[in-house]
Amino acid sequence: MRHHTTFRQLEIFESIARLSSFTRASEELYLTQPTVSMQMKKLTDIVGSPLVEQVGKKVLLTEDGRELAQATREIFAILDRYTMSVAQRRGLEKGKLKLMAITTASYFAPRLLGEFAKLHPGIDVSLRVTNKEQVLASMADNLDDLYLLGQPPDEIEVVATPIMDNPIVVLAAPGHPLAKEKHIPLARLAQEPWVMREAGSGTRKAIERLFREQGLEIRPRLELGSNEAIKQAILAGLGISALSCHALTLHQPGQFAVLDAEAFPIQRHWYAAYPAGRQISVVARAFLDFLLTQSSETACSPGGGAACCGEGCGK
Repeated sequence: MRHHTTFRQLEIFESIARLSSFTRASEELYLTQPTVSMQMKKLTDIVGSPLVEQVGKKVLLTEDGRELAQATREIFAILDRYTMSVAQRRGLEKGKLKLMAITTASYFAPRLLGEFAKLHPGIDVSLRVTNKEQVLASMADNLDDLYLLGQPPDEIEVVATPIMDNPIVVLAAPGHPLAKEKHIPLARLAQEPWVMREAGSGTRKAIERLFREQGLEIRPRLELGSNEAIKQAILAGLGISALSCHALTLHQPGQFAVLDAEAFPIQRHWYAAYPAGRQISVVARAFLDFLLTQSSETACSPGGGAACCGEGCGK
């Protein structure tokens, strides 16, 4: 490639390649769409070959585009490593930290990232919250420094560190007939209509595994794509569900009934992960150490800020 390709052009191209959209790239980089289009045309002219193709509303990479996207990521990774080596010599005065987290982690990740940023104001931090599939796709392409998720993936070899407890509790509307019951058997819960996350959700897998081990099957009445939608369905009397304790962090005690159910809470963990074989940056290592020191303060416990721990939680 000729020497007059600019860093800004590569930055714009990388954003388009990652987001599959000129519009979203322009928003991410705070540029106008005409500017993005003009810079992409210049880059295409320099390369001498089409880099993207429009299919409907989606932008797809050509074969040359995929090759350039990989090369661009390698260039940025080299620059990031250089920046971090400088940061290591200067302490944690400067640097970048890119995090990606599954949706449920949004109940605690922004607060922890904000506290870390206050300790290290020179660090440029960013957080993307999305579904599990997109997290795994970004992890496979090694696009971020650390990933926060509910269980290490089977599809990708990673280094995963448990950073805090993630108990799964059974929730019902406050007026539900089971709300005042004690030691509710799983067989009784299996008779209830359930509101569940979509198939493939880590929480759903854990719940179904527990019932299956007891020879029981639960009946999803609704499948919803977010914890917020599930909570609204519970309050509307459409069924019961089981969610991460952290999903109730912003709710008042008593807004939901945490059922005193056999074998609950299911004890799981939150993990910070990164692809195996990768040496994480000084800043990412500092944030991981910070998470480990904060884990006990972020646990779901009485008085800890999470409204999930009624009598049925934390047994």
